[in-house]
Amino acid sequence: MVPVLPGAEPFRHEGGEVGVLLCHGFTSTTQSMRPWAEYLAGQGLTVSVPLLPGHGTRWQDMQLTGWQDWYAEVDRALRELLERCAQVFVFGLSMGGALTLRLAARHGDAVRGIVLVNPVNKINDPMAFALPVAQHFLRSTPGIASDIAKPGVDEIGYTRVPTRAAASLRQFLKLVDAELPQVTQPVLLLHSVQDHVVNPADSARILARISSTDVTETLLEQSYHVATLDHDAERIFADSFAFVGRLAESVGREGAASGG
Repeated sequence: MVPVLPGAEPFRHEGGEVGVLLCHGFTSTTQSMRPWAEYLAGQGLTVSVPLLPGHGTRWQDMQLTGWQDWYAEVDRALRELLERCAQVFVFGLSMGGALTLRLAARHGDAVRGIVLVNPVNKINDPMAFALPVAQHFLRSTPGIASDIAKPGVDEIGYTRVPTRAAASLRQFLKLVDAELPQVTQPVLLLHSVQDHVVNPADSARILARISSTDVTETLLEQSYHVATLDHDAERIFADSFAFVGRLAESVGREGAASGG
């Protein structure tokens, strides 16, 4: 069995009765969410960041997985939090945002609110339509990791994108798009003005199709795609915690009790 890359391990913190599940992106790892998770843990929340199957080892391992595997893992992690916590929120970056949206659509009121950072809705590469065929003779394409404006910061992610997994992601995004009207929870959506991986139009489509009435949209002007590791990271962390605090009154008391 191929070992997990250093820094890509799953993260779990036992805190108070309010829990947050964080979902990382396609070909990425928990490292892109770790500072966010540690910030929330420091505020007294219970936090879970699972490593998606096929991720965090080598890109060839992703060829053996598909969207069903990735969704099953975050669904399992959510159910664990629901057993442990009185209220649970789900946060997601990129494909993690799409996973978050499906969890919200499927679990309804069990999910108290969601936070999306540069969520993907569609693979905008002109060759995406060819993926169902291309996956059979082209194993991989160049990677998409480390789209970060901040100098000296790197994302732990694959240098290649496995085409079989990309074809599965394309199927998943179509499924999620059809389920967007079932999303009714409060939403905080933060997206970068400059994103070289996900088209900003994806955020606009998501906001247009969900049924949520409590919606906040924030533009991130100093970050690229992996905004959780970029210049706007602290704003994302603070805004997301304020979002949780507004919807879960016990958070302030927990933070004071834990000294966080």
